[in-house]
Amino acid sequence: MSKLKNTRILAITAMLAAVSIILSYFKIPLSPLIEIRFTTLPLAIAGYLFGPAIGGMVGLLADVGGYIIAPTGPFFPGFTISAIISGVIYGLILHHHEFSIKRVFIAQLIIVLVVNLLLNSLWLSMLYGKAFMVAVSARLFKEIIMLPINTALVSLVLKAIGERSLIKKVRA
Repeated sequence: MSKLKNTRILAITAMLAAVSIILSYFKIPLSPLIEIRFTTLPLAIAGYLFGPAIGGMVGLLADVGGYIIAPTGPFFPGFTISAIISGVIYGLILHHHEFSIKRVFIAQLIIVLVVNLLLNSLWLSMLYGKAFMVAVSARLFKEIIMLPINTALVSLVLKAIGERSLIKKVRA
């Protein structure tokens, strides 16, 4: 956490959490259990630039901050855990490595399998009393469709960031 002593990194971390909260307003609800969201971009950027600890912190701040600003239902800490784990996964797989679409795809695949299908389906089944397998099967189609879309979006953003020399200095 020594990175948070750097005011530039602290400011970028706060900005990424704020951007994630703003992006949470842009969602496409398909059913009570299925939504298409774009909040993965700031988590991927945080993990890529600063590593798993700050990636997880951005997930925590974005989830809790988003709930405080505009709650859309009861607060459930399981989704906060999912957001933290997503940021950590991005950090573990993308930080200190050269950009590659393969690494982004691997990170996205792990997040889809572990976080989106397993954990989030578990949280939804606990929260709404739906059967776990019903939640997984309902969400599977969306996750299959979103995997290449999120991989492409994250790849485009991270490639652009990686090419900026100013950000490379901050990333160290």
